[in-house]
Amino acid sequence: MPGIGVVVNPKSRRNRKDPRATSRLARALGDRGIVREARSIEGLARIAEDFKRVGIEVLAISGGDGTNHVTLTGFLEVYDGATMPPVALLRGGTMNTLAHSVGVRRGRPEELLERLVRDCSAPDGRQLASVERNVMSIVPSRGGRVQRGFLFGTGVVAGFLAEYYRTGNPTPLRAARTLARAIGSAIVDGRAIRRMAQPFRGSVVLDEGPTWDQRLYLTVTAGTIADIGLNFKPFYRYREQPSSFHILGIHASALSVVRELPRLRQGKPMRSGIAFDALSRRAVVRSAEGRIAYMIDGDLYETPGELEVAIGPRIKLVVSGP
Repeated sequence: MPGIGVVVNPKSRRNRKDPRATSRLARALGDRGIVREARSIEGLARIAEDFKRVGIEVLAISGGDGTNHVTLTGFLEVYDGATMPPVALLRGGTMNTLAHSVGVRRGRPEELLERLVRDCSAPDGRQLASVERNVMSIVPSRGGRVQRGFLFGTGVVAGFLAEYYRTGNPTPLRAARTLARAIGSAIVDGRAIRRMAQPFRGSVVLDEGPTWDQRLYLTVTAGTIADIGLNFKPFYRYREQPSSFHILGIHASALSVVRELPRLRQGKPMRSGIAFDALSRRAVVRSAEGRIAYMIDGDLYETPGELEVAIGPRIKLVVSGP
């Protein structure tokens, strides 16, 4: 049987510090599948073609949110409408926001893989426990590759991540300190938060609902999962309508949003006057300044012109054994 196909990103921060990670995963997998290292986009495409040809039963990804996003983008290109196998997230990243949001148990990648092997080998043939989520397709208007992910954000969302990565040593503690510095800046004088996050000036055209007019937005951000990181859950409506994403255009001041953080921790809506709020299958995000800096699942990008954010394919994500 084809078994489990494991994709490892050897260039991830964690794996660069731990060159034996792939060999430990191979030992944990044994003869129940294949472990492959993806060292480039082209290499990832070849791995996806091989896994599709042999008909793997589960795709396991060892890495963080960025690795998950890049791997799923590559595999969805190759599968091209064919049914994707269930996806098991082996964590292995710094934040693991997607894994946390959908309920993947904590543990080292090899521990999670060992459990997955046991669950797939269950003699009574029980199905793996899983949840389903849509990815979003982010499409630059002036060409470029379609990217897939569960989180999208401009303005403060992209700026926060740029500041967080700037240290060269991203950790959950570093992320919390970066957030604390931004909160303190918003309360005191705004200097640090202005440095880390230029607001996004633009407009948003939704397939459903009114156009959000051109103005300054602290961020335009969207998700098909609840969490955006650090246990904040702005996308509380993500399951409200099938095949839609939750999109927010936050137009209040940074200090006003800081006051909303306790509500965002609890997955509650922000108070009136803070943000535009909608469910949509498609949104066109237009920049008044000609370029858009944005993030997808923790990875940072920039593009000229405008972006289309559209609902993408539905993915089955393994959350635990039965």
